[in-house]
Formats: sequence, structure tokens, C-alpha cells
Amino acid sequence: METAELEGALQLLSSSLSQIKWRLKSSSKRRLEIELSFDHWKNGGREKKDLSDLTRARNTESSGIYWADILALCTGMRPVVMVDYGGRMPELQERLCAVLSLCQKALPIFHHLRVMVIYDMIYLIHVKELAKHVRSSINSEQELLFVDLEHDPPKMIVQAEKSPVAMQLISVQKWFSLLFPVDEINNDLLPSITAEVMSIANPSISAPITSQSSDIIDLSSYIEGTQVTVPTLNGWLLGYPVVYLLSLEHISDAIFNLSTKSLRIFKILVCRDDTYKGSGKEELLSFSVPYDLSMEGSNEEWAKAFMAYMEAKWEKCKQVWRSLHMEVNLDPST
Repeated sequence: METAELEGALQLLSSSLSQIKWRLKSSSKRRLEIELSFDHWKNGGREKKDLSDLTRARNTESSGIYWADILALCTGMRPVVMVDYGGRMPELQERLCAVLSLCQKALPIFHHLRVMVIYDMIYLIHVKELAKHVRSSINSEQELLFVDLEHDPPKMIVQAEKSPVAMQLISVQKWFSLLFPVDEINNDLLPSITAEVMSIANPSISAPITSQSSDIIDLSSYIEGTQVTVPTLNGWLLGYPVVYLLSLEHISDAIFNLSTKSLRIFKILVCRDDTYKGSGKEELLSFSVPYDLSMEGSNEEWAKAFMAYMEAKWEKCKQVWRSLHMEVNLDPST
């Protein structure tokens, strides 16, 4: 992405927001602010859970002043971002699709952005980058560690085979590889939700597969059949190197086990090029790890490997970001 192209994209985004009369506060325009809530489902139905501790720990992106998620997607620094733009379903979904439609008609840089929905959660995805992320996960190109929250104290799991919950996540990853095949997407064939693909995710689905808008990928009813909890799914989808594991039967245990532990917050910070006003440190992503499982902070081997992985991405878009580094702090709320 060249500087002129980036400026044009940001100007187009701003004008599109104005055109549909979607008024966002200034901080939301810079990042299209995330305010997460986790919905969980049990026994075929959905059940709201008080996951304030888990939300705080799993996604520390929900406070402060943030920058444009779309910029992170377009530069390839992130494959997926989870968004709440200050609205509620279905209005939020409609507004997101309207903005993307206007942007995609004007600039090809927005062509591979799509809205993905899982229940009340809305994601913006870059389909090519998500396809690469899925393939990288399946091929173990990027190390993924797990923290088992079902036991006290939580423990780190390196081998997924030792955890039934981790194996469930691997099944989801394989299904995502069918939905986002790298070769087809590289040839500009966007994902197609077919009965065959969905039956692999959830064999119990007997209802006909209805066609979906090309702008929206709704995976709600299919993810439900996998029994993978939202914090586990999001940890992988959002590109964190450490994913919290918990099953539906042990949500309460997980909340208690995590809420009683000190946490380290790992942040990846970037600075945009000086061309952009107010281009100070901005948070690209952040995640937490229990203090006792991350004693070396940024010197943990997995942390150094993750930083090297992010730096490799940064090398491809250094004209946009002039710096990138990791910051590690103790979570003051724990």
C-alpha cells in the first residue's frame, strides 16, 4: 500500500461514513472502537454469562483511544478484527455493509474486506489474510500455545493433542480452511458457503442452506455445533499467540480461575508514518497471559517468536508504519 493510496482510502472511509449519516465519536473513527461481550451457548441454546473477568483478560482492546481497524486489515497486519461501532444488531450489520459497499465501489483496496457474523459478534475480515492465517495455523507455521483455564492454577499446554478443547479448535480450523481456501481466494474467488462445507462443520444441520449476501458471512448456526467457546475461538481468530481453553461445561470454573490470578498484558504497538498528524503510539493488538505462566515477559520464547512473526508482516508495509514494538505490563485491575 503506497502512501497516496492509503490517504485516499482513509478519506473515502470518512466520506462513506458521512454519506450514510453514521456519526461516530472521533476515537471510533480512528479505530471503529471495540467493546466486546461474549455470548455462550449450552445444550443447543444460548445462555448469557457474566464473563467480565474473562473479557477483560481475553480482549484488552476494549478501552482507550484506538486507530482504524480497517487500516490494519488493508495493510495485512491483522486478518480479523472484532467490532462494535456503538450500535446494535441488525442496524450495526447494515451500517457496516453500507460503508463497505460504498468503499468497494470506489477503491479496489477494499475488495477483500467482508463482514463476518457469529451470533451478536461482528467481525471485519480480510478474506485473503484470513485464508493465510488459517493455513498457517493448520500447517503449524506459527506457534500457538494454549492456557487451560479449567484447572487451578491454569497451566500452559504446548501440544494440542493433550486437550480435548484444543482438538475441537483444530477441527474448527480445518473447517475454516474449506470455507477460505487459499488457492481459490488468491484467484479472487471469494468464499462460498455451501451445504457441503457447512455439513462438515455441523453434521446435525438438516435445514436447507439459504444463500447469503456476498457482503456477509454468517457462521452463527454452524459454530454452535462445534462446541467451541467464544473466548477460545476469538483467541485464535484475532491472531493471538496464546489462546485460553475452556469448555462449555467449565465456564464458571474458568472465570474463577482467571479472576483470581495476576495477569500480564502484552501489547503490540505501532506508529504511523510522520505524514499523518497525531501519529503517536497506537495499539495494534493486545492479549493477556497469567503472570505465573509468563515470568520472562517479552523474553519468553513464544513472545519472541510472535514478535518476529509480526515484524515479518511489518516489513511489507513499513511505508505505512514507521515502528513496531512489544510492550508488557502487569494488569492493574488484577
